[in-house]
Amino acid sequence: MHDEPHHENELDEMTARVRALETILVEKGIVDPAAVDAIIETYEHKVGPRNGAAVVARAWTDPDFADHLRQDATAAIASMGFVGRQGEHMVAVFNTPEEHNLVVCTLCSCYPWPVLGLPPTWYKAPAYRSRAVREPRAVLAEFGVTLPETTRIRVWDSTAEIRYLVIPERPPGTDGMDAEALADLVTRDSMIGCGLPRHPETS
Repeated sequence: MHDEPHHENELDEMTARVRALETILVEKGIVDPAAVDAIIETYEHKVGPRNGAAVVARAWTDPDFADHLRQDATAAIASMGFVGRQGEHMVAVFNTPEEHNLVVCTLCSCYPWPVLGLPPTWYKAPAYRSRAVREPRAVLAEFGVTLPETTRIRVWDSTAEIRYLVIPERPPGTDGMDAEALADLVTRDSMIGCGLPRHPETS
């Protein structure tokens, strides 16, 4: 008698559960696979971090818009046409030489989809969600961000009610660059606070 071949499930537990649920919903005719694919395509490529980068670039070049972001980020972002689920209540936090902002969601994975697209896998991981609060400087170092000891790190906990967008510091040597070129310097991670914008010579 021969043992049956054993096939390892290469999916993590959460992904496997989502796939199983999607399969059941499709078989029952509740969900249209094409609609699911269209939603994923929209958030990955059309409503992704490019929207947030445009917001940051405008904040860097338009002081009035930056003030609007500080006072009412939801309205300021909506004025650029970036609205939708998971972006109804936005707060913009600005990095300075004295203070660096880092965003986490300790309870689940609340994330501003209209400006950042779909959350990265690590953002939802328990290790990031706990360590970002307990040892943010160490977490930043693992992302390659080493800050002066004099720079305060402030951690913001996203919730179902409020989501945050980090406005990173504008890189030096970018005077004269237009908003489109500046947006190319803005990374997704820099808008979460676990990264920095690119420098113009490396973009």
